[in-house]
Amino acid sequence: MQIHDLKATPHARKRKRIVGRGRGSGRGKTSGRGHGRKQNARAGRGILQSLEGGQVPLIRRLPKVGFRRRNPLVYQVIKVSDLTRFKEGSVVDAQTLKEKRMISSVFKPYKILGNGELKKKLTVHAYAFSKSATEKITQAGGKTEKIDQKIIKEKSAQGKK
Repeated sequence: MQIHDLKATPHARKRKRIVGRGRGSGRGKTSGRGHGRKQNARAGRGILQSLEGGQVPLIRRLPKVGFRRRNPLVYQVIKVSDLTRFKEGSVVDAQTLKEKRMISSVFKPYKILGNGELKKKLTVHAYAFSKSATEKITQAGGKTEKIDQKIIKEKSAQGKK
């Protein structure tokens, strides 16, 4: 076999479509864009799918429902059973929880939930407690102290500077 005998396989070299070269070209006159002379016949993107002519758009016909805060208040969650890691009589606050890797950030609020059992006397500082968590901590002889939400905003503003 010699170089002049080489041939491409059928359909391997696809011919580029040439449009807009008159009626005899096979795609003449309107270049395959129909008989319109309007927006879709021109170059560019055409009409957007979301446009509905003079009709009121779908997004405006649907009723407004609900509300979502821009920065929602999301608590870091800790179970009462996780507090058994601490020694008897110790104070559990944001710093100690962070050291034990029970919360990801000291500046974000955290909540104690009543899952599990607690038999140690602890003083727990948190932004929120569930009813069952408060009962279990007080039954074990400990105390629950709620942290004011305004303090966290001041601390986070200082931490970001």
